[in-house]
Amino acid sequence: MNKLKKIIVAALLLATTIVLNRFISIKTPILVISFSGLPIMLCAILLGPCWTMLVAGLADLIGALLFPFGAYFVGYTISAALAGLIYGLFLYRNKKQSKKIFIFKLVLSTILVLTICNGILNTLWIYITTKKALFAILPTRIIKQLIMLPILDVSIFFIDLGLEKMGIYKNLKENDEEFTENIVKKEENLENNLKTTENLNSKKENINEIKEQNLKQNKIEQNRGKDDNNK
Repeated sequence: MNKLKKIIVAALLLATTIVLNRFISIKTPILVISFSGLPIMLCAILLGPCWTMLVAGLADLIGALLFPFGAYFVGYTISAALAGLIYGLFLYRNKKQSKKIFIFKLVLSTILVLTICNGILNTLWIYITTKKALFAILPTRIIKQLIMLPILDVSIFFIDLGLEKMGIYKNLKENDEEFTENIVKKEENLENNLKTTENLNSKKENINEIKEQNLKQNKIEQNRGKDDNNK
């Protein structure tokens, strides 16, 4: 996928993440139930870790600044970016892989994100920002992560399957190959044009040299003619 397409896809998934997180979610001071993880996981599949980390971090930052739910705290942005990085490292479809491997990576990445980012880090941020007892809010958050784990995995599995069946991945790959071929052809044409220009320049130089030699020869002959007349 070329850079322009990546920017467009990232922007669409960024907007979707903000909408799902800020408007279509259930929020309490200690618990957030949201499907904003789905576009982040889809971004990981399509674009890889760097783009996913960027989209996840920007989604949290922009959402918190434009549509705040309480005071902004940078820890949540760090957690979101880290989640994007984990998903990107595990789910990016840069090669052909079997469904079993994809499912294994999907489950493992979701467990890591829900455990490290949502379960540990976000619980710590809630404790810091709300001053609520850590062990009082922990059981509720653990139950929430256990409920969301199969929901997220099953949802993204069927979304990925649907995109594959519709030929989205194949079309993106074919378009990239066509784009690469066009670039190669343009580079070849440019090289040919440069070679043609160089040949023309060399021919001009040869013509100029011949002209100079002819002029010199004519001058020599004229001087000889003058000498003969003087004699």
